[in-house]
Amino acid sequence: MLRPDAAGIDVGAEELWVAVPEDRDERPVRCFATFTNSVKVMIVWLQQCGIQTVAMESTGVLWIPVYQMLEAAGIEVCLVNARHYQNVAGKRTDVQDCQWLQFLHSVGLLRASFRPEQAVCAVRVLVRQREQLVQMRSQHVQHMHKSLDQMNLKLHYVISDVVGASGQRIVRSILAGERNPEVLAKLRERTIQATEEEIRESLVGDYREELLFALGQSFAMWEEYNRRVNDVEVEIEKYTAKLETKVELTVVAKLGKKRGKGRRCKPQTRHLANMRDLCHQKFGVDVCQITGMKRGGIAEVLIAELGPDLSAFRSASAFAAWLGLCPNHEISGGKILSRKTKKIKQPVAVAFRLAGQSLERGNHYLNRWYRSMKGRMGAPKAITAAAHRLARIFYYMVTRQVEFDEGVFAKNEKRMEERMRRNLEKRAAQLGFKLVAA
Repeated sequence: MLRPDAAGIDVGAEELWVAVPEDRDERPVRCFATFTNSVKVMIVWLQQCGIQTVAMESTGVLWIPVYQMLEAAGIEVCLVNARHYQNVAGKRTDVQDCQWLQFLHSVGLLRASFRPEQAVCAVRVLVRQREQLVQMRSQHVQHMHKSLDQMNLKLHYVISDVVGASGQRIVRSILAGERNPEVLAKLRERTIQATEEEIRESLVGDYREELLFALGQSFAMWEEYNRRVNDVEVEIEKYTAKLETKVELTVVAKLGKKRGKGRRCKPQTRHLANMRDLCHQKFGVDVCQITGMKRGGIAEVLIAELGPDLSAFRSASAFAAWLGLCPNHEISGGKILSRKTKKIKQPVAVAFRLAGQSLERGNHYLNRWYRSMKGRMGAPKAITAAAHRLARIFYYMVTRQVEFDEGVFAKNEKRMEERMRRNLEKRAAQLGFKLVAA
């Protein structure tokens, strides 16, 4: 009995089943409603029973208010992944679940899930809200494409983005009643690749009233979601600025290539550049310097989901295991039955996989290493391996506060070149040729 003052809670949508040690109360298992006042009564009862730590299963988002109130009351909460514990054989009920959780926690067999500090959780909520708004905004762009196709207007095939500067001007003019293709074509930006003649030809179609109404509805919804996304981005920068700053930046990073006179960067580009600077300040190192992680959007996910403190993970291997990017060995009888990675829906792992997939092009050692892995084992496994390596590099940089140095890979790069040379000599010998150094 390692934790004699442990309790177990089975969280439901309408009921909370709580189990305490049998010697603490005549009724060691009780049921409480999920209303706020009922949760407060449950906390008072737990304190009267001398409970210091509580284990509960992470059921959807229902556990969040209970977790917050227990933590505010000074009770340690062990949030348990449902995969990490199994109930005893027999009929499964809420009563058995809370008693099983209490028993496992009292004997020290449960491991708490990672949850960052409250300031990081606030940023996480906003970043996930922004992702949902972006997804819903993109749906209305697809609805606009559908309306244009039904009217046989091929504008979205001629220009790359129908909601860009040129596309917005043209769509607004169409909704305002303009039908002349020559007038609409003159609204294009000078830097757009499509010619005025191509745009004029794409705007000849069947302007039906019901389809114009649908187009206007979709465009108005896109504008509304765009405003909401901008509002969320302002909140994200405000809440991110409240996190602990490890390094102060004296030089403002430039926003990519130099723009022409009078040109402005897109709001999304400005947001990602600001987020990159903020992540540099919070992590203490510029993690966007890592090959494959140049985009500020990946750093935004990392700061929102992890926070600047990685002390909860004892090593880079533990960090990779938490992400589900390392092999999950299942051994029985001394034989390895499976080495497949765990199927974990983790936003941080998705970000690292996207970064790993972007290594397809480039001349850096990691780019060539990824292409070599892809040729040997296929794209899915190569992406997982690349994400694993990038996660380890990220962990090393943040925990040891060192900047990314491409010179570290010089030894590996030389070894790879030597292996390529031997392979070429072998193939040439098989064809009856001999390689001579230039």
